Amino acid sequence: MNMTAKKGIVYVVDDDEAVRDSLQWLLEGKDYRVRCFESAEAFLARYDPREIACLIADIRMHGMTGLELQDKLIERNSPLPIVFITGHGDVPMAVETMKKGALDFIQKPFDESALVSVVERMLEHARTAFSDQQQQATREALLSKLTGRESQVLERIVAGRLNKQIADDLGISIKTVEAHRANIMEKMGANTVADLLKVALGPGQKVTA
Repeated sequence: MNMTAKKGIVYVVDDDEAVRDSLQWLLEGKDYRVRCFESAEAFLARYDPREIACLIADIRMHGMTGLELQDKLIERNSPLPIVFITGHGDVPMAVETMKKGALDFIQKPFDESALVSVVERMLEHARTAFSDQQQQATREALLSKLTGRESQVLERIVAGRLNKQIADDLGISIKTVEAHRANIMEKMGANTVADLLKVALGPGQKVTA
């Protein structure tokens, strides 16, 4: 396998060994890292939600089905993007999985180029989710450095309140508000109010300052 494997792991869960082997051969040939499991139970025992990954699963399997596996992942609040492999008669079931958050479904026999395209789309989704999680963790760590009073001041800065208004709200002097603002900016690693708002609001939020 090419050592320049693309960032992220493709999990394959199917009780048909021939399907697992075919998918592994196809995806490793495209420089993806692949881990195969013969059952949903075996996958759940090894799955690490901290990894950047996506899941290809058969919708019908012995033991736990693909639908039941999806439900288990939902219970765990897993961000794992999923595509289901389905037979012709399973399309209504596959539509149900998409209502629950599956990214796509592919009918057997699957088109190789379509499958690779879906895998890349899922991994891109996973990379974005992972980046957002890291930003959120950084944000929470920075916010935890603030004192109770600083948190109150920051809340009002985010709401667009002026220093005089914040001082009136909290019953403190304008100079004290300015001191708190300076401390907040330093602790949050912000050089401008716009930088501060980006951290305070978190990823995906629109900054109008």
